[in-house]
Amino acid sequence: MKVTVVGAGNVGATVANVLATKAFCSEVVLVDIKEGVPEGKAIDIMQTAHMLNFDTTVKGVTALPDDPNGYAPTAGSEVVVITSGMPRKPGMSREDLIGVNAKIVKSVVDQALKFSPDAYFIIISNPMDAMTYLALKDSGLPRNRILGQGGMLDSSRFRYYLSVALTEAGYPATPTDIDGMVLGGHSDKTMVPLVSHATLRGVPVTQLLSKEALTDVVEKTKVGGATLTKLLGTSAWMAPGAAAAMMVEAIALDAKKLIPCCVGLDGEYGEKDLAIGVPVILGKGGCEKIIEVQFSDEEKAKFAESVAAARDTNSKLGDALK
Repeated sequence: MKVTVVGAGNVGATVANVLATKAFCSEVVLVDIKEGVPEGKAIDIMQTAHMLNFDTTVKGVTALPDDPNGYAPTAGSEVVVITSGMPRKPGMSREDLIGVNAKIVKSVVDQALKFSPDAYFIIISNPMDAMTYLALKDSGLPRNRILGQGGMLDSSRFRYYLSVALTEAGYPATPTDIDGMVLGGHSDKTMVPLVSHATLRGVPVTQLLSKEALTDVVEKTKVGGATLTKLLGTSAWMAPGAAAAMMVEAIALDAKKLIPCCVGLDGEYGEKDLAIGVPVILGKGGCEKIIEVQFSDEEKAKFAESVAAARDTNSKLGDALK
């Protein structure tokens, strides 16, 4: 499989690095507008090939916005991962980035489609739900080919915080011991960690942790990205990059994995004309099926709030949708 990763910053370089180690990936093209940066990071990754024992070719390409053929080296990509745009800084919400990143994402999708008309797209750029919606509406592609990476990342953070709380409560656990997912918008305020569905090796976490401990886990999950931004001075990249690579892998291997992703809804969960995080079956057809889970009353109300917030953010896309 040939994969293009647009944006050679921390997240994009991590996606490329993880994909390079996967046997299914024959070529990764790392694209950026900053001359020398994608080329340098690609060479750096390739110089680990012998040590990490992989045969994937990673190529760096500078593609300037005014160059109609800048994306020519990406031709024939089966998946395009979009990480480009302004990252968050301390004190910023994901929604603060909408004005700048909407123009970037729209341009990238248009350019990538010129050379890879059959590609599937994974959107990481923030605000991710709005950027996924924008890519879906602007491209006119079927919804199975436009996926937002937020739910996989937020679910991984949820599992991490649950593992910490369970260990502190006397039930030693690692994130791999836990099943749990986060739905709704990829937003500090409105994402919905599903406590009612979370388990430790099949045992509901509601039987093991107090309500206070679970509330603390939920709140830490919701601000998981902001916590790292405050510590690092910029957005996180290791977990976001790995989450996107996992989504690419599910498509490449036709894994039929149930993964929370941002997708366009057409009646599911009672919603239309909206892209938001829900559980999907991810395989060679991209989003092959949307799973409708049962919410607790509290989770149902929170999901409705998340939907309303996502629609409000979409309304700010303005000219980008024209």
